[in-house]
Amino acid sequence: MATANVARKAVTKEFVFAWEGKDRNGKQVRGEMRAAGDALVNATLRKQGILVSKIKKQTFKRGGKISEKDVTLFTRQLATMMRAGVPLLQAFDIVGRGHSNASVAKLLSDIRTDIETGSSLNQAFRKYPLYFDPLFCNLISAGEQAGILDSLLDRLATYKEKIIAIKGKIKSALFYPAAVLAVGFIVTAVIMIFVIPAFKSIFTSFGADLPAPTLIVMNISDIFVGYWWIIFPAIFGSIYFLMQLWRRSPTVQQFMDRTLLKAPVFGDLVRKSSIARWTRTLATMFAAGVPLVEALDSVGGASGNFVYFEATKKIQSDVSTGVSLTNAMQNTNVFPNMVLQMVSIGEESGSLDSMLGKVADFYEGEVDDAVDALSSLMEPLIMVVLGTLVGGLVVAMYLPIFKLGQVV
Repeated sequence: MATANVARKAVTKEFVFAWEGKDRNGKQVRGEMRAAGDALVNATLRKQGILVSKIKKQTFKRGGKISEKDVTLFTRQLATMMRAGVPLLQAFDIVGRGHSNASVAKLLSDIRTDIETGSSLNQAFRKYPLYFDPLFCNLISAGEQAGILDSLLDRLATYKEKIIAIKGKIKSALFYPAAVLAVGFIVTAVIMIFVIPAFKSIFTSFGADLPAPTLIVMNISDIFVGYWWIIFPAIFGSIYFLMQLWRRSPTVQQFMDRTLLKAPVFGDLVRKSSIARWTRTLATMFAAGVPLVEALDSVGGASGNFVYFEATKKIQSDVSTGVSLTNAMQNTNVFPNMVLQMVSIGEESGSLDSMLGKVADFYEGEVDDAVDALSSLMEPLIMVVLGTLVGGLVVAMYLPIFKLGQVV
């Protein structure tokens, strides 16, 4: 036992060394090897008949942030290689070396080291909850236990690709109006700070009473000119503070999630997206053989909305007492009739995972249509808002000139 513990500790301290040398035929060769030190690398290679000329310890450069897309790409690559019969440790080596993000390469190297020490794949993933959520780890565990890890990895990669696609569509629908409104605010601020004061100096020389709209715009301009150094940091600071509060405070998350579902334009889109993610996650978990009550642990958080998270907890509690999934979902009053009917048919026919998958496909298509419709609707609305704003400023500044022309 003591010897095994010592060996395990030694493995955890191994490093990656790049080496160059010549084989028995005098041919130049190079490669990489994991070892506790360069002396061990040299000795191992000499036993293989390689005359080493250079050994260098590999260091991982500081890379960028590991995104969900990085994890999804790794999952797809690992699934492909395991289906092709590539050994697990070798697959980690191949993916790690070929990745452009050094942070991902370092993460995969650490996971590979954990697997070498005897940890299972899902145990190695669970050490990094920031990148691998419980749903990911539970599916990997189910695949290892059933001996269908390659199939589960493929299913998991497909699931994550679909979820990323939905998130991307939601973000694209929200990004366009937000970007245009931000540009509109900046243009308005530039006009208020630099253009309006020039008109003000001209109008002051007229010595006549100015129209009310012109006076209002000039007073707003005075505020911008005098307090721009407070206005800009306050606005951008407030947006940043609200986003951080939304991300970190459960109370704010609950309020914002409930408000988004009731929003007149975006509420329907958010609801369809949440249902699509909820059904897709449950279909993936159930198809992998995860028990329903256990699968519901991961489903609530994957929906991305607190209302559906709360509803999932209630569903889990009802199902654990013997209530059917259809009735438990119906009691929450957050799922449309079509979803309830499809789930009911799935329970009766014994094809719940297939029916949930069809519901997810339907609502993912609905999200696509909603994003297209929203984009078509937002473009003219934004043009009207910006036209009214900029046009109002122009008219307010030219009213005194029109009035002066009438007097002349």
